[in-house]
Amino acid sequence: MTGRVAYISMRRAAIVTGVSLLVMTAAAVFATDIAIGRLVVQGDAAATTDNIRASETLFRAGIFAWLIVLIADVLAAWGLYIFLKPANWGLSLLTAWFRLVYAAMLGAALFNYLHILLIISPDHLLAAPGTGQLQAQVMLRLSAFADTWGIGLMVFGFHILVLGYLAFRSGYIPKFFGVVLMIAFLGYLTNTVVALLLPGRENLKAVVEWVFIAPMVIGEVGLAFWLLIRGGKSGPGDPI
Repeated sequence: MTGRVAYISMRRAAIVTGVSLLVMTAAAVFATDIAIGRLVVQGDAAATTDNIRASETLFRAGIFAWLIVLIADVLAAWGLYIFLKPANWGLSLLTAWFRLVYAAMLGAALFNYLHILLIISPDHLLAAPGTGQLQAQVMLRLSAFADTWGIGLMVFGFHILVLGYLAFRSGYIPKFFGVVLMIAFLGYLTNTVVALLLPGRENLKAVVEWVFIAPMVIGEVGLAFWLLIRGGKSGPGDPI
């Protein structure tokens, strides 16, 4: 009976994690590429502010999508903790905490988007000292979100590193995912270092993202599908 309960718990944790990872990926793509991302014109505060004001519903939808990402990250942290606990309880807890800290930083970053809604509200427009200053505030908040989220991604990168190590050593997850996830960590780390230490080097940042985009996507999305299809159907291997 005890073995049966443990098996069901791991299978359900695998399903919750797999669904959460896929929902998170879809919501993040919608927020960055379809909603908020398409409204932002780099280097043009006036056009960006006009776009957000004209498409406020789309901007709000992007914020809602980020909230979905945040909730999915919390669920994924819980599911991965349950699923990886037989491999190594301490490291499983550590990787869950890394993801929860990242989710908290994402939540803090989202307040910048909410502030933008206040900036462009009719009441604030009436009290604003000038259009130029209002537009500058919008761009400042957009940059604050990007910087806070970028630092959070470094924390997320360490989550990916520990997750990859656990996957590699678990004995019941394909080692391929472990290797790919640990390579993806280098992408998150390098991307954050470039953003913090070499500001304005967008070309270099784009190259880093291009080089590591495959392991980043394959690592989490591939693991999500494996968890949905195979996760928890066979017993865990020997603990580390």
